[in-house]
Amino acid sequence: MEADLSVWARKKAILLARGPVKVAPQIKLPVRLSRSTAGPGAGTTGIALTFHGHRVKKAIVRDGGDFELVEGQDHFALLMDGKPFLDNVEMTPILFHSPEQAFFNIETECIYDCKFCSSRRLEKKITKDLTPDKIVQMIVDASNRSDFKAVALTSAVVKSPRSTVEKMIHIVKRVRESLGTSIPIGVEPYVDELQQIDKLKAAGADEIKLNLETWDQDIFRKVCGELDQDWILEALEHSVEIFGRGKVSSNIIVGMGESDENVLDGVERLAKMGVVATLRPLRLNELNRKEMELALGKLEQVSEERLLHLAMEHKRILLENGLTTLTFDTMCNACTCCDIVPFKDI
Repeated sequence: MEADLSVWARKKAILLARGPVKVAPQIKLPVRLSRSTAGPGAGTTGIALTFHGHRVKKAIVRDGGDFELVEGQDHFALLMDGKPFLDNVEMTPILFHSPEQAFFNIETECIYDCKFCSSRRLEKKITKDLTPDKIVQMIVDASNRSDFKAVALTSAVVKSPRSTVEKMIHIVKRVRESLGTSIPIGVEPYVDELQQIDKLKAAGADEIKLNLETWDQDIFRKVCGELDQDWILEALEHSVEIFGRGKVSSNIIVGMGESDENVLDGVERLAKMGVVATLRPLRLNELNRKEMELALGKLEQVSEERLLHLAMEHKRILLENGLTTLTFDTMCNACTCCDIVPFKDI
């Protein structure tokens, strides 16, 4: 393993690669719990833990778990398999879905059938029945908090990409009218027309994330067969023209049977376009495991060694292409809870 990785980056990788944190019922947490409807933790209740400049969001359970949160006289610590793992961890408040961001999932029901996605399988009572106007009001209310720094929007596709993007545009415009131009806004849509990207920018979005999901064409067909990989690349290229280099990002999921070489080929292709990849470890759970393994066969948990190796190579490729994650103020590269993020974690 690369020698210049800190012990704390390694510990974050272990946290990402392993299971939930046990929190005994008698422990009173200093922050409210977060119930995610998007991202790796969709459907789970979690907390954001901070240690030595690193941040990770973990699902919590009352029994079992690979880790356990324990309470000292004036601090919290973390055990792994019953042994000391982190002497001192802080709990960072989650504003909405993410620390410091009002990050909303507009819709969870979806016309597409990506096998890894847990959001569309959530029970209706979990999805919060948010309307665009209610989201706007919640963002405006959140802006009064001292830890509020950014706005981010994602969504499944309920009727059509166009109708979902229109909802996103409505929210962005209303937030801009209410909060002005100083608050960064990031959007994570699925688009089916290049013009939709232009409209999101014109509405006031600063950053955009269009997810490639995997660079492996065979895996893409098996898990996202209704989508078009070439179209997503075209949309990403256009996004760079509209939003600029270092303001466009894209998920590449790690752990679906792809090779390291394939992942890094995808990272490099995106970087040459001006797009910063987010390497997202696959999270399997009771909502997506069956469909994923029917599509791809038995899947192994991504190891901490692989996460760190790919992150170091990712950083090298970004440097070679004059890119950094530090240009992002919203969404995953700003949050850092679910990934090893170059320039922030390593």
